[in-house]
Amino acid sequence: MVKWTRAGLVMALAVILTFVVAACGEKKDSATDKSAQASSQTTEGAAASDESSKPSGDKIKVNIAINGGLSPLIIAQAKGFYEEAFSKLNAEVVWSKFPSGPPLLESLVAGRVDLSFLGDGATIAGLSNKLPFEIIGLNSEGKSSARLLVPPNSPIQKLEDVKGKTIGLPKGTVANVYLIKVLDAVGLSISDVNVINLQMDDAQAAFESGKLDGWVAWDLYITQNVNNGKARIVESDTTVLSPTSLIAHTKFAKEHPELVVEFLKVYKQTVDYQLAHADEAAQIFSEQTKMSVDTVKQVLANSSPILSAYTQDALNAQQASSDILLENKYIKNPITFKEAVNDTFVTQALK
Repeated sequence: MVKWTRAGLVMALAVILTFVVAACGEKKDSATDKSAQASSQTTEGAAASDESSKPSGDKIKVNIAINGGLSPLIIAQAKGFYEEAFSKLNAEVVWSKFPSGPPLLESLVAGRVDLSFLGDGATIAGLSNKLPFEIIGLNSEGKSSARLLVPPNSPIQKLEDVKGKTIGLPKGTVANVYLIKVLDAVGLSISDVNVINLQMDDAQAAFESGKLDGWVAWDLYITQNVNNGKARIVESDTTVLSPTSLIAHTKFAKEHPELVVEFLKVYKQTVDYQLAHADEAAQIFSEQTKMSVDTVKQVLANSSPILSAYTQDALNAQQASSDILLENKYIKNPITFKEAVNDTFVTQALK
């Protein structure tokens, strides 16, 4: 049995007390560390939560495409109407331009076009191929918006004379539909002519060089060539309606319906501005197209921009064109045109 002296007992108690105090200190420090860590995690979590609840600040990019011709979109771009309106909705405009509908549709499928407009041929072809867009408004009734041009000294005097001739036009466009309809009216079909697929600028060059017997064009090309004495029009007794449709990419319309409505509101604003400021509009178009102001004014006098829901006459014309294109094997799948029209956006925009 160990006997403790007074001095030894005192020393042992001192050592034990030292360990107890140290252990308590370690527990306290550990508790303090854990408390601080928990507090830090809570603070960081709250901060993360706050950050996640804040808007990212990234602007929505809106891809608007101009599709040839003297579109009000050209005025809107020059005046900055869309930039001003969309900036209030945390959106910015990305502009692009196309010579006709078919290349525009290719870009739409690739996700580079959100909002634009199409002629009847491209609209119908796109719907037949089940491309991702819907029709959101009517922006032109398209009364005989295309014409058959021939050289001034051409032996072609009437539509029946084009049988066996070489005609240039951009396939799948309003020009294509026009030719099919006017030939049908005189007992001919598209197979009675040799159609060469050319975009307008290429067709202009081919026409001037004498490689084409005829050219189905639209304005500005019609007015410019007739005024310059390079062409004359072979008239048709048939009035051809070729409505033009405002369109939206399906995904974009679903995700940003408010921007689709705003797009249409600004389009209407631009139409009104163009009609109220005809001289300024003609100057803007002249600068963009490099054509004289007088020629531009003449073109503008032949048509008037509109914005409306689809009319029954326009629906009937589009359905008739769809049926003709299917019959002539320009499209593979039959369509019911009205099923692709969504008037809810334009109805709201015009309130």
